Amino acid sequence: MSATDSGEGSSTAKEMTFAEKQAERMKRLKSLHSARNEARTQNHQEVVAEEARNKLPANYDAKKRQAEWLVSDQRSREEAQAQGRDYDRVKLLNISAVEAERLDRKKKKKNPDQGFSTYEQATIRQYNRLVKNMPAPDLDEYEKQKQKYGDAFYGGPNVIIHGMHQDCKEAIDKMVNDVEGQIAKRSKYSRRRTHNDDADIDYINERNAKFNKKLERFYGEHTAEIKQNLERGTAI
Repeated sequence: MSATDSGEGSSTAKEMTFAEKQAERMKRLKSLHSARNEARTQNHQEVVAEEARNKLPANYDAKKRQAEWLVSDQRSREEAQAQGRDYDRVKLLNISAVEAERLDRKKKKKNPDQGFSTYEQATIRQYNRLVKNMPAPDLDEYEKQKQKYGDAFYGGPNVIIHGMHQDCKEAIDKMVNDVEGQIAKRSKYSRRRTHNDDADIDYINERNAKFNKKLERFYGEHTAEIKQNLERGTAI
């Protein structure tokens, strides 16, 4: 084998090695391009998902968990009814004593009287109470009055009904008794407040406790830092 042939073989080997390296570089470049495109796609999906989450209500997760729990609870209740079992009893058997005690305390803390919220709801409550206490209607008397008064029976903006109807003594007495009952009930009413044994005692008597509650309601958020500094002993 001559020197010339040896040189040509060595040159060809070097050219093949360079070609292989070039192919390897191109392969890695394509892999990087693919990874970059995949990362770009994932980032875009995460941005879209985060934007959608930001548009949801603040309590969306809590509402979702509650809805899922209600669906699961209803499904379990239907299965227990199909098997002829008492679902409430079965559910109590599957919880610990500590959890049962916590649920019992939570149930006792609930105030059955929701109190006043809006004038509309207060009016609805009063209307339902009055309707519930009304006696059964006399349909015969209703039809007689309807025939007697005609269009004035239902009233209207252009109908004069003053003097056409005379209230009976029984209806007047019933209205008076009802109004007197409302006045007596209102005078005895006081909102029931649950006592918190763990709350700090910062009062010397009941009057001082009410005054402190008023101060906390109006100025609590403005004096929270000062109060914390006084309790820690770091106030200047």
